[in-house]
Amino acid sequence: MQEFARKFYKSKAWQACRAAYIAQRVQEDGGLCQCCGEEPGYIVHHVVHLTPANINDPAVALNPANLSYECKACHDLHEGHGVGNGKKPLARFGPDGQPVDLRSI
Repeated sequence: MQEFARKFYKSKAWQACRAAYIAQRVQEDGGLCQCCGEEPGYIVHHVVHLTPANINDPAVALNPANLSYECKACHDLHEGHGVGNGKKPLARFGPDGQPVDLRSI
């Protein structure tokens, strides 16, 4: 998490928006990842990334149309969001919560 966003992600407004979005996704499709449609969603992702310039704009930061519910592996594929950085992730997590090495699949 970027330092400029720390306060926002702890805010009541974001927590309420996030909870409502997850509840909507669970109602629509059981809460599956909106990218792969195979894994359960894990992270509410901002499609238009938050920046110091737009983080206080509710039309960007709190707009459900700018959100996507994604599994960790898919989220990590977004630029700057984890080990994947646009490449195939190194691992996924199995139903037991343990990492599954994708090189062995």
